[in-house]
Amino acid sequence: MVKIKINGDEKLYEEGIKYEIIAKEYQHLYDEPIALVFVNGKIRELMKRVDRDCDLGFATYGDSIGHKTYVRTAIMMLMKAIKDVAGPDVAAATKVEFAIGAGYYCRQKDGAEFDDKQIELIKERMNELSEADLPITKKAYPSEEAIAIFKKNNMLDKVKLFRYRRSSTINVYCLGDYFDYYYGYMLPSTSYVNHFDVLSYEGGIILLLPEPSNPDVLPVFEPRKKLFQTLLQSSRWGEQIGIDTVGDLNNQICGGNIADMVLVQEALQERRIGEIARDIARRDGIKFVMIAGPSSSGKTTFSHRLSIQLRSYGLNPKPIGLDNYYLNHDSTPLDEDGNPDFECLEALDVEQFNKDMLELLSGKSVELPTFNFKTGRREYNGKVTTLGEDDILVIEGIHGLNEKMSHSLPAESKYKIYISALTSLNIDEHNRIPTTDTRLLRRLVRDARTRGATAQRTINMWPSVRRGEENYIFPFQEEADAMFNSALIYELAVLKQFAEPLLFSIQKGEPEYYEAKRLLKFLEYFLGVSSESLPNNSLCREFVGGSCFEV
Repeated sequence: MVKIKINGDEKLYEEGIKYEIIAKEYQHLYDEPIALVFVNGKIRELMKRVDRDCDLGFATYGDSIGHKTYVRTAIMMLMKAIKDVAGPDVAAATKVEFAIGAGYYCRQKDGAEFDDKQIELIKERMNELSEADLPITKKAYPSEEAIAIFKKNNMLDKVKLFRYRRSSTINVYCLGDYFDYYYGYMLPSTSYVNHFDVLSYEGGIILLLPEPSNPDVLPVFEPRKKLFQTLLQSSRWGEQIGIDTVGDLNNQICGGNIADMVLVQEALQERRIGEIARDIARRDGIKFVMIAGPSSSGKTTFSHRLSIQLRSYGLNPKPIGLDNYYLNHDSTPLDEDGNPDFECLEALDVEQFNKDMLELLSGKSVELPTFNFKTGRREYNGKVTTLGEDDILVIEGIHGLNEKMSHSLPAESKYKIYISALTSLNIDEHNRIPTTDTRLLRRLVRDARTRGATAQRTINMWPSVRRGEENYIFPFQEEADAMFNSALIYELAVLKQFAEPLLFSIQKGEPEYYEAKRLLKFLEYFLGVSSESLPNNSLCREFVGGSCFEV
């Protein structure tokens, strides 16, 4: 027998009992299904067995780590269904591209499209798998054996990935006759995935899943066509330079091609910035360029580079930060926990901003404010601005796309740009890299360098930052006139050397330890690249330092 402490109570269980059985015993205490257990501070899958005395805790679908586990398991079930319906070659050629809201877009890399009948059958097969409650097993194979399995199943992306793995074993998951590798934890059986839909979209498949805020409800799919086209273009860029997965990237690094790869990626971004600048210059009456995007999107560097391109069209851009219109901190609204809510629209003096912009538009000279973040107060220091015939204001801030922020300004005078780091690189073809991971690593590195913030503090604040983005940025992204993807296909290999020491500083037992450990495991897939070869105007420089735009 083993002694297990749960919620302060000790109970005896037979050694070798599955954690899944214990979780079912305590499920009634939780609103959402239990996905994982914490065993003496370590995460364990429900399929594992108890082998010693321990303290036990639970993670549910409502937790970030539990939701990610649900998504991975659903993707494996989708791939198994594709294999059963369309054959193993189609499953091997299907790539999980990116997320569109709560939907995950998958397509065949060879250009073949799924027809409506196939998608209907794939959905039916997924439902059959869920109802059958089939076990998902996990086995650690010696690396050579695992690679042989992947070769046999034509999963060459995984063969490339594990060429650079230092571990002598590789965990392989099995669902019936389907074998695959997944970065992260999995659920113990197919019945745990019981909320999903499979939809036809743009020649591919959308796997629609619940969101962590409401894990028992399947949301309505929102197509977000502009975001989709931007993500698809980025995927095409990756294909154009021969880098779809981390294995491809590592091959390029080992082949000594990193310098050319950096230059090509930077050229692709500069071309896109030039296209946006040309569109602005061709439109009559544009006086306000409104730029918004989530945290660590590279808005500052993008604004500078866009301004340079605008000058090439004879325009005179003038930067304005919406942060300068913050209310004095003693007037900031409070959130539901009683803390100042700096993310909400009401934290800004919207009416003063509109008054100042209208006066500039009418030809008047206006003294613009500067916000002093040390004192928490808005100041006026004689910064007088006039809007001339060729002048154009480049306005950056979290609420730039929200029509309420600039409600008084004529629609024809505004050009809105949404920017985000929309990562198109995958770990392998079935393991996508979330956009949020790239932005979090960017922020970790930048905040440590410029603000002296610890990785622990940055990770602790991240859920609050993400809530602000969900409420105040993402709902308005489709209203943008243009979208810009600031993700660089090589950047995680550069960020690795800066982020790892920061993440290792978080000690076991601290609440942020699990997220730090997850990010460290994620970075193990990448070979490191020095930042010395980066151009000084690169977006990556905004985070690692050395940018020509830094004051």
